[in-house]
Amino acid sequence: MSYIITNAQIVNEGEIFKGSVLVRDGLIEKILQHDVDLYKHQYHSHEFVDAKGKYLIPGVIDDQVHFREPGLTHKADIATESKAAVAGGITSFMEMPNTIPNTLTQELLEEKYALAAEKSLANYSFYMGASNDNLDEIKKTNPRNVCGIKVFMGASTGNMLVDNPQTLEDIFAEAPCLVAVHCEDEATIRHNLQEAIQKYGDDVPVTLHPDIRSAEACYLSSSFAVALARKNNTRLHVLHLSTAHETELFDNKIPLAQKRITAEVCVHHLNFSAEDYVRQGNFIKWNPAIKTIGDKLGLFNALLDNRLDVIATDHAPHTIAEKEQPYLKAPSGGPLVQHALPAMIEFSLRGKITLQRIVEKMCHAPAICFNVQKRGFIREGYHADLVLIDTDSPWQVSKSNILYKCGWSPFEGETFSSRVLYTFVNGNLVYNRGRFYEQFKGQRLLFDR
Repeated sequence: MSYIITNAQIVNEGEIFKGSVLVRDGLIEKILQHDVDLYKHQYHSHEFVDAKGKYLIPGVIDDQVHFREPGLTHKADIATESKAAVAGGITSFMEMPNTIPNTLTQELLEEKYALAAEKSLANYSFYMGASNDNLDEIKKTNPRNVCGIKVFMGASTGNMLVDNPQTLEDIFAEAPCLVAVHCEDEATIRHNLQEAIQKYGDDVPVTLHPDIRSAEACYLSSSFAVALARKNNTRLHVLHLSTAHETELFDNKIPLAQKRITAEVCVHHLNFSAEDYVRQGNFIKWNPAIKTIGDKLGLFNALLDNRLDVIATDHAPHTIAEKEQPYLKAPSGGPLVQHALPAMIEFSLRGKITLQRIVEKMCHAPAICFNVQKRGFIREGYHADLVLIDTDSPWQVSKSNILYKCGWSPFEGETFSSRVLYTFVNGNLVYNRGRFYEQFKGQRLLFDR
């Protein structure tokens, strides 16, 4: 169908202005800064959506999710999590390789793309995984239709730790596209964990998580990655920064499009701190760990001054039963795609960040960092990935409205002031005030590289 979204407050490229957006054949055909109602006779073939002063933004691009398919679908799958994503205003995602089997060959990578083509309501891309012995497969990666190479420089869910120094050197030197890294020093973590076990046995408290996966472990690894990237002129993207100290590694004087080294912060590291482990326990256990209030504030400041470029989710669901295990057995990660945008808008409503900056960091910046083709902006000729938001429609997160397959959220009980009303993906209305149109599927992301 063709649509006209009228009377919207359009948030795009640093501005907010009243206007209308015409959508035809999956693309943004026109952006009009006047009242389309006066010209209805010209657009009689379009379906009118009256935004009534609500905010229209580009679809969010989430560069880091774990949708768990294949192999871990008791936690999540592409269909359920992409559904939650579009309900949260995320129209494109980039998914990680630590599924089962690990995505370490081009054949396995393409199998994931085939799954998404059948199941995903959002647009999609998948990282090629790195291991200590698959450099030949990495070098086959097509930079035009794969978002990047994922390197775990610290073990997380799965067994993809790359700890061979020569392998890391070769990957950074020869990767055909962006290299995205999880940075935690494994030797430091193992030492800290052993000390905790010696003191507490099997009853290590979750409050020690930020001490075990410490700020030191993060900085050792991220500084090493940055040094390797500078040495090899690698296009490096450092995922989920968790400490204020690490932000000193990144430059805010270079325009984003010219940066060879970029970094992101995730929603949970901006919203929670170490004090919250007492209340939330393993349900805010992530890798890297949520750390001190000082780290949380430092990350936010680095986001505002452009040392940190992107806001992402690291959406990584586990079942309630898995999370309720003792600390040493409970896996790290949690679900976020449905609630990330409302959580960030809360900061805006409290005056901590503007809506324009949220759109910059969640929509424009991922598109620039990854060279995503014709997405991430409201521009004529771009794909019509659009989200309409009401910032004055309070609702409380509860089991009854959580869409994740795992059935829980770290934001349960939280009241958000804003909600997503409509989500368009490639010009198709896929989400309308709680109703999904699942006949429409997303597209594979392409990259201008």
